[in-house]
Amino acid sequence: MKWTRRDIIKGLGGLPIAGAIWWAGASSSVQSSEERNKLLKQLNIEPSLPRILPSVDGSPVRVGIIGFGIRGEQLCRSLGFATKGWLDNMQKAAEKNPNHSALSDFKSQEKLNVRLVAVCDVFDVRAQEVIDSFSSKEQPVKRYRTYREMIRSGDVEAVIIATPDHWHAPMAIDALEHNVHVYVEKPMTHTIEETYRLREAAQKSKARLMVGHQHRQTLSFQTAKDVVTKNTLGHISMIQTNTNRNDDNGAWNYDIDKDANEQTIDWEQFLGSAPKIPFNKNHFFRWRKWWAYGSGLSGDLLTHDYDRLNCVLNMGIPKSISASGGIYTHIDGRNVPDVLQANMEFPDYSIGDSQAKDKEKGMTFIYSATLGNSFSRPTILMGHDATMELGNRLTVWPDGGSTKYAELLEANAMKPSVPIFQYDPAANVPDAISSATSQYFADKGLMWTYIDGVRVDSTFLHLREWLSGIRNGTELSCGIKEGFEEAITAHMTGLSWKLGRRIDWDHETETIKPIEHIDFDAVLLGSTNY
Repeated sequence: MKWTRRDIIKGLGGLPIAGAIWWAGASSSVQSSEERNKLLKQLNIEPSLPRILPSVDGSPVRVGIIGFGIRGEQLCRSLGFATKGWLDNMQKAAEKNPNHSALSDFKSQEKLNVRLVAVCDVFDVRAQEVIDSFSSKEQPVKRYRTYREMIRSGDVEAVIIATPDHWHAPMAIDALEHNVHVYVEKPMTHTIEETYRLREAAQKSKARLMVGHQHRQTLSFQTAKDVVTKNTLGHISMIQTNTNRNDDNGAWNYDIDKDANEQTIDWEQFLGSAPKIPFNKNHFFRWRKWWAYGSGLSGDLLTHDYDRLNCVLNMGIPKSISASGGIYTHIDGRNVPDVLQANMEFPDYSIGDSQAKDKEKGMTFIYSATLGNSFSRPTILMGHDATMELGNRLTVWPDGGSTKYAELLEANAMKPSVPIFQYDPAANVPDAISSATSQYFADKGLMWTYIDGVRVDSTFLHLREWLSGIRNGTELSCGIKEGFEEAITAHMTGLSWKLGRRIDWDHETETIKPIEHIDFDAVLLGSTNY
């Protein structure tokens, strides 16, 4: 059956969607489809279909947006609210290039039965843009000067938090304590102490919390979980995943609005718990470059790679992390590293053996990043029997030393140089990539997924799951458990880089093992290394 984009997106509410594009490779000696099918049957990998969620019908969910910067605007579009400026720009882009599909994609997106009723942003220009773009006489959008006023107003049932990192936890905790549902961007906290307080608030609240790791909707990651669960790769001893960016946007040197000044920005409110410094537009628009407001590579980008592998492997918090790197590519006053390597150790991780019992155990997860080079390095899961490359496309190669596939390798029915399985749902689907940074996110499966050859916004799917959970009480794929694991892992990495030593996790007490005379949160928030 062929589906239109609108059919597919609407079908997510209650119809199973058939198919993606599947391909099984083998050596040239395997000629017949019967032989190839036999190999596929032996692998026994199941196609991943979108989860069928209960509908979001009923009274519209009344949502408030807190923080309408780059990510806040993207989240609103995924909810179905695009600014007038964006619509105009996309219309011009479509007229210039008929293959530019952003506007048509947006227009065909399923309506999520929400009302955007409130905005809170410390920059007047951004708040006014929300009001001008989304207000009507029948459904006005109200501006609140503080998040507390919005949460206590009774006007909102749910809030989306897309602020600098140092505001994530205070806002989320306050909302949960008032039984207001929360969608919070990653990392969900800025300090270790906040991580425990937010977990406690989420466990006590009647409201639902979702952390913004939209890649959990990407079907290739769900298929990868099936590959791993069925032990297709054998014992996985090493993972390598990377960040590769080499442009101003990717290095957090975002544009500075010409209308930004001390009259249009509530500087004191922006600072919050951060050190009190004079008004600084560079800090306001490029806050990710400083520990006082952001979490650097460890909180902004490592968290993407950690969580997308955690949803495949369910490996949890590492037993230890050692990190190194420095400020080597953008010496511009920032104090977070722009080159980072982190080794995460999971000595007890095991998915079973294909060799002698108990011979294989443990895994190292290597994350490396540079903001000074954009050469694409894939995510690789290395198993005893096979290797998997994972992004929006998934490819599995047999290993020459495999125990499981030894007979097939011996018979020349498999070759290490030829994939035995590939999942490419984007085959024959042109993607318009607007920048190197967008390409980076697209390759990792962080922008969209594909259903029956049709591209669907992953953030839209993630928000839809959150709204369905609010309406129907269904389980969320990235709730407080997953957010806690992500936040602790990010904070351990930041601590290791700053302290220049290994940081250990105690799984029994669920605490970072203390180091004499060291206050971990003071280290995380400090502007210098120790």
